[in-house]
Amino acid sequence: MATRSTPPATSSAPSYLVPFIIVTALFGIFGFLTNLNSNLSKELEDIFALNHAWSNLVTSAWFFAYLVFSVPSAKLIEKVGYKRTMVISLFIMVAGALLFIPAAGMVSFPVFLTASFVLATGVCALQTSANPYVSILGPEQSAPARLTLAQAFNSLGSAMAPLIVGTFILTDRTKVTDKAVIAHTVQGPYIVIAIALFVLGFAVMFMHLPSITSTRSFRPATDGDPLLGRSIWSYKHTVLGMVGIFFYVGVEIALAANAIQFFFSQGVSISSLGFIGTLASQIHGPLSTTSIAALLASFYMFSIMIGRFVGTVVMKVVRANVLLIGLGIFGVALLVVAMFTTGTLAIWCLVLCGLANSIMYPTIFALGIAELGPMTSKGSGVITIGNVGGAVIPPLFGYLAVKLGGYQYAFVLPIICYLFVAYYGLSGYKPTRSVAA
Repeated sequence: MATRSTPPATSSAPSYLVPFIIVTALFGIFGFLTNLNSNLSKELEDIFALNHAWSNLVTSAWFFAYLVFSVPSAKLIEKVGYKRTMVISLFIMVAGALLFIPAAGMVSFPVFLTASFVLATGVCALQTSANPYVSILGPEQSAPARLTLAQAFNSLGSAMAPLIVGTFILTDRTKVTDKAVIAHTVQGPYIVIAIALFVLGFAVMFMHLPSITSTRSFRPATDGDPLLGRSIWSYKHTVLGMVGIFFYVGVEIALAANAIQFFFSQGVSISSLGFIGTLASQIHGPLSTTSIAALLASFYMFSIMIGRFVGTVVMKVVRANVLLIGLGIFGVALLVVAMFTTGTLAIWCLVLCGLANSIMYPTIFALGIAELGPMTSKGSGVITIGNVGGAVIPPLFGYLAVKLGGYQYAFVLPIICYLFVAYYGLSGYKPTRSVAA
């Protein structure tokens, strides 16, 4: 039976509360930035006259950074520690946010892609350090629930992104047709983001965070120990966890990045919001179609957040892998219904996919680094590579939508993604316990 050494009484779980809150706030930051970037697809289609496949390249540029920098980020953690990696990543994100200013000024799609890549490089390093850090701030058996709770705030940040895009970035093409004017709407939000990240970077630099340099899942390791000589790629559950993250991130981002366009294709209207639309109209006044679509896109992310908060509680009585199986099947069912229906029902099937997605990322991640001991940072780097699914699946999904004549035909791709996640919960998560000599 796997065991884990516990910290001394002076470093007991209560002392981890403040660090947990600090790092959880960082989860909200990179959730917001990731989804803000994904929701730029509609604006880029308008600026550069792109189809669905090409506009999704801004998402590809973002998640390609995970393929390039996940393993280097893990090495950086080993060299300078978790806290310094977080600080470095925040300053890299400042540089990326500032690049959106010349990108909009030049009205250049390649510069937009470059800015997205640089910003994502910082997010990649932040995520590579923050995920395992939260996992090891307490008992291993509660790591999935703890990471799920932190990821719930990631979803809160993600849910705010479509609202910001709909309010400050998306433009009404019936009123504004000048590409330069449309592109310049991006500048203001990213200037604010750069300033906020700069201040946050210094704040984290001077905060006290516990120095955790290694974890021990099933026994300590010393120099020359065979455990450390074993390749991280020989841990099947970690490698399959990377694949699971690939498919999960791919499906979450593909649906998020194309949600607004899909809602338009389904004839989104105030009636699509039900009683929420009536209430919003009474408070805000008449809503534009763009505002309604953006609001629905935020509901998709809010449903992920709600699912994560609920999942944190449910995991106390239901094993994490069992919950993963159930939600994978739930996601398949929703998309099958969306494939064969239209209008409001199809729209809400996509929105509710957020519930299916809710606990997938933190659960796969926590299961994938289970029992890695001192190899945890390496395992985190390998699993984080899976985020590149966000670079591959969304443009492929957009391409299928163009070639097959609509998003509903293309839903077969995210269905495949959900099926693999269900498989990981069924069998793929089981750790390899033997240690090669």
